[in-house]
Amino acid sequence: MKKLFSEKVLKNKIVLTTTSLLVIGSGTAYGTYEGLKESVTLSINGKEEKIRTHADTVKELLKEQDINVRTEDHISPAPKEKIKNNMEIVFEASKPINLVVDDERRTIWTTADTVKDFIQSENLKVTEHDRIEPALDTEIEKEMSLKIDKAIQLTLNVGEDKQQVWTTSTTVADFLKEHNVKLNELDKVQPDLTKEINEESIITVTRVEKVTDVVEEPIAFKVVKKNDNSIEKGKEKVIDPGQEGKQKKHYEVVLENGKEVSRKLLKTETVENSKDKVVALGTKPIEAQTASATQNVSRGNDAVAKEFYVHSTAYTANCNGCSGTTATGLNLHANPNAKVIAVDPSVIPLGTKVYVEGYGYAVAADTGSAIKGNKIDVFMTSKSSAYRWGSKKVKIKILE
Repeated sequence: MKKLFSEKVLKNKIVLTTTSLLVIGSGTAYGTYEGLKESVTLSINGKEEKIRTHADTVKELLKEQDINVRTEDHISPAPKEKIKNNMEIVFEASKPINLVVDDERRTIWTTADTVKDFIQSENLKVTEHDRIEPALDTEIEKEMSLKIDKAIQLTLNVGEDKQQVWTTSTTVADFLKEHNVKLNELDKVQPDLTKEINEESIITVTRVEKVTDVVEEPIAFKVVKKNDNSIEKGKEKVIDPGQEGKQKKHYEVVLENGKEVSRKLLKTETVENSKDKVVALGTKPIEAQTASATQNVSRGNDAVAKEFYVHSTAYTANCNGCSGTTATGLNLHANPNAKVIAVDPSVIPLGTKVYVEGYGYAVAADTGSAIKGNKIDVFMTSKSSAYRWGSKKVKIKILE
């Protein structure tokens, strides 16, 4: 029994010794494995932690940490870099941004911190005139929407002012609002406010206004003619010179860009009434002058009041349409040698003594429908004399 007990104890010692050696060996191997790990500092989206790892590269380390990597993510050092003890590794995950440039839409992943950084990192061409929402200093957030409206340059005409301006508006109405162009009730806009605009658009605002203009005008007087038998026929005398009246006319005037385009009479008011001009017309017959009487017209004793050139023709008592009696009542058939000329009474009054170059002294005693203005018709005793006189320019002297 004692021998058996001793053998059993011996076996137990051997087992314990063997177990102890195995435990010691395992501990040594584990310690050796742990000792081979590298110590690194890993920053994930700004949050740091100390890590011990057997990974050979930065890429393997991130995979070991169950980090899904996109090409847009920021990793420093590069994923292929070997892991070194005390290495600092930075990982910043990219965020999706919904970018809209005019009508073009796309999603971009980025690690930019602000809208401004994002635009620079993506080399987006923007100008100071473009509209960017949200603002440049806005921090980037996941699934953020960034809208960029590209500005265009077009022509703006407001009244007489013309300029080139930038805009991100899409319609004429929005454009005018953007540039603080206020429209008055009557103003005209081309194209219509609802029309869409582009780089070739020309926006024209015509300033329209209505004003009232009061104009003072004269009222012409009437000429009243009355027969007067105390004045020789063919002569007239002003009894009352008359007087113009005054009136005010009120107009509605439409101005476009300060220039008048239409005028409408609203009302007329009389300020002062006019006074008629009264003229006495002579009806007293002029005494018939015989040939001897006209020949007795003063030859040099009368002063010359004025002289001028007239166009002269000749006529006879028997010409077509002639009655043989002058406007003053002189019978030319009974006085074939009379020195008479037909005149326009408004130029040479009837009864005026004259001297006609090439004809001699005479009296303005007749008129004619064709005798108007500076034109006279001299009386001849025969057709042959009238034909010889013909039509010519002569000087006439008005005698006092």
